[in-house]
Amino acid sequence: MASLNSFKACQTLVVGDRSYQYFSLKAAEEDGLRGVSRLPYSLKVVLENLLRNEDGRSVTKESIETLAKWLEEKGKTEREIAFRPARVLMQDFTGVPAVVDLAAMRDAVVALGGTAQKINPLVPVDLVIDHSVIVDSFGTPQAFARNVELEYERNGERYRFLKWGQSAFDNFRVVPPGTGICHQVNLEYLGQTVWTRTERIDGKTVELAYPDTLVGTDSHTTMINGLAVLGWGVGGIEAEAAMLGQPLSMLAPEVIGFKLTGAPKEGVTATDLVLTVTQMLRKKGVVGKFVEFFGDGLDHMSLADRATIANMAPEYGATCGFFPIDQETLAYLRMSGRADDRIALIEAYARAQGMMREAGAEDPVFTDTLTLDLAEVTPSLAGPKRPESRASLAEVGSAFVSALATEYKKEDGLGQRYGVEDESFDLGHGDVVIAAITSCTNTSNPSVLIGAGLLARNAIARGLKTKPWVKTSLAPGSQVVAQYLAKSGLQKYLDDLGFNLVGFGCTTCIGNSGPLPPAISKTINAHDLVAASVLSGNRNFEGRVNPDVQANYLASPPLVVAYALAGTIAIDLTKEPLGHDSAGAPVYLSDIWPANTEIATFVRDQVTRNLFRETYANVFSGDEHWRGVEAPSSETYGWDDQSTYVRNPPYFVGLKREPKPIEDIVGARILALFGDKITTDHISPAGSIKAASPAGKWLIEHGVAPADFNQYGTRRGNHEVMMRGTFANIRIKNHIMRDENGLTPEGGLTRHYPGGEIMSIYDAAMRYGAEGAPLVVFAGAEYGNGSSRDWAAKGAMLLGVRAVIAKSFERIHRSNLVGMGVLPLTFAEGTGWDTLALKGDETVTIHGLREGLTPRKTLVASISFPDGSTKTAPLLARIDTLDELEYFKNGGILPYVLRQLAP
Repeated sequence: MASLNSFKACQTLVVGDRSYQYFSLKAAEEDGLRGVSRLPYSLKVVLENLLRNEDGRSVTKESIETLAKWLEEKGKTEREIAFRPARVLMQDFTGVPAVVDLAAMRDAVVALGGTAQKINPLVPVDLVIDHSVIVDSFGTPQAFARNVELEYERNGERYRFLKWGQSAFDNFRVVPPGTGICHQVNLEYLGQTVWTRTERIDGKTVELAYPDTLVGTDSHTTMINGLAVLGWGVGGIEAEAAMLGQPLSMLAPEVIGFKLTGAPKEGVTATDLVLTVTQMLRKKGVVGKFVEFFGDGLDHMSLADRATIANMAPEYGATCGFFPIDQETLAYLRMSGRADDRIALIEAYARAQGMMREAGAEDPVFTDTLTLDLAEVTPSLAGPKRPESRASLAEVGSAFVSALATEYKKEDGLGQRYGVEDESFDLGHGDVVIAAITSCTNTSNPSVLIGAGLLARNAIARGLKTKPWVKTSLAPGSQVVAQYLAKSGLQKYLDDLGFNLVGFGCTTCIGNSGPLPPAISKTINAHDLVAASVLSGNRNFEGRVNPDVQANYLASPPLVVAYALAGTIAIDLTKEPLGHDSAGAPVYLSDIWPANTEIATFVRDQVTRNLFRETYANVFSGDEHWRGVEAPSSETYGWDDQSTYVRNPPYFVGLKREPKPIEDIVGARILALFGDKITTDHISPAGSIKAASPAGKWLIEHGVAPADFNQYGTRRGNHEVMMRGTFANIRIKNHIMRDENGLTPEGGLTRHYPGGEIMSIYDAAMRYGAEGAPLVVFAGAEYGNGSSRDWAAKGAMLLGVRAVIAKSFERIHRSNLVGMGVLPLTFAEGTGWDTLALKGDETVTIHGLREGLTPRKTLVASISFPDGSTKTAPLLARIDTLDELEYFKNGGILPYVLRQLAP
């Protein structure tokens, strides 16, 4: 659809012998949008998006002028805008349920009298299968082949379904398993920085050039911000709406400028930098805001380093962590094999739009700024439970000892060790039982991976070996990594220390670490040991990495290798030796740490343009396993009612053309009382399924043996499993279960009232549903932080939760709740369920919905206690925009879209 072009922005750009149409910010500035050249680079991308998509309805002349006013208000005034991403990126954990929803929508639109082809992506969609490989086999040359075999055995049905989707839907491509992590494939191949498409403008067919933008169904979509591509994570339901042509409704954000100065010291990695940035920004508070990096420190940062920092935007809480286009961007595009004519277009477009970071240029206007001198960054880890809990390398050991006493209540346990059955070693608190080079954050960065290989080489030269209780693994983010590690000769040293290739995908970081050896697992659980993992990932939430491992630390790949050699987290690697050489002399980390110049030489010689081009030449073809997957060919999917992986969800059962009026929530029971920082992992776990859990019982009843449970992440196409897994994390604490001593046990349990019977949260929800009682959930601050996991909202809705009342929400989860028709509400400052002295046996009525809900309306909760007393509390409805209000009125985004498409 052509723009109304109110600001005469549509112009011609000639690059070489080709002409492009584009929406010029400079022309718009001259035609009334004064000062927009001073906007942050990220907001220039947003402004161009509005100019290009001005339709008089979702984007008006006034809404464009609103963004220009940002220079005065700096995002402090809430102003709604509509953003249309150029494309959508998905991984298979979130992609399978998204395709399930699209398939169900095809059935539903047919039932309403429409045609199945009405449900079809209108923007390009890429789904990368990267979250299903599990580290079952490790430490052997056969590990990769065996894990691939197991992956296809477990996931054949899911893969057949995705292959069906690839043929059934237009604009939908699937990158097969074993290629790499979606974010790294996006960085190395899919992302283009400037996108093009053919379009009709003023009656002529033209080639339109515009910034590459996207949303992704994984929170770490932000990694592509390092390539100056504006994108962020959304829930699957929002992504589906974007695919179907709906704009993303958002408030014009505050933009925090993060100034980087100086240059890093010898021995400091991009991982150390990103952990420092994460800690600083979490302390600052940037939830729902853009972060944009600027300053002369960028001159000393590789593109891969920038991508490392951008990747962890969810960990520091921002919507995005944006880096503008500059010469390093162009150099990376050239090195990674992008076409020469595309690179020429990107440079010309960026200069024409004022989107190129130039030396000596005036800094943009920001809402606020903070500064970091890169020379002040020191080697660091983050743990044992939060990505922002950074400690310097020298402090990690003592911090663990302190946590052992305070957090884990094992003050006298550090020196105690216990024998392992049929092994010649013993185990104690703080022993590292998992050391994993994994995840998109760091395996996209050649400097830290080459550094790990060189450290392994140096360690072997000094006679060091990995401790025998450490489960080691290497899961690169793309095949490019495996190629340069092999060609450089460094993989053999990693192999010698047990870091054999186990797969290409998101493994340990997503909870796909696989089981520990049985004897080690038995010892840990028999003696309640606080075992540790060290991983080069971005997530270390409790209960995520492995059910046997309570203390989890994020670290650079070289430090992952170092801790595998040391075998314990309770050590100061700056002073204590990693081990001893053949002569008995101590070997320290500083003895084997590679020099920056050596790392840079290896990267220059081994990471080449030809390597990228050869690796990605047939990216969509897959291996013989993928080519052997047979899939049906039809417009609508043939659901199998006996399937335990892919089922037709109940979201559209009985859907009418007109939605029911919104009603007040009356006499609701409290399903759970949660504390602060409940993550989407707590709400909807991705890892192993316990046989005794409601989900495990359902699978057993349907003929699945526990050995074949797979995990929650791979079962996301089955609502029966996922609703039973909601609030089922082994580490979640529901304070309804608090005992007389003030202690709250872990696990997904609650009390059913009025009787107070203890049962699983799922069973209680089903009983309340049978009794006709609506449900609410109470929580503390930052409810729903972590992954962009739409099942955390879908599961709540299917359990009958009408509202979630918290002190604050993380951005994506709040949006997901609205998208599923669940009302997010926040307490007034300084209040919470604790100040109301709730125990969970109360009933809750929420007034003000029926009388006319509006965005950010203040509602009133009336709480009735068992003794007959009542309390009231004002609550802010976190439906932030008019579009969100329409979604909520319709029971969610998908019913809204269906009603728009139905004849």
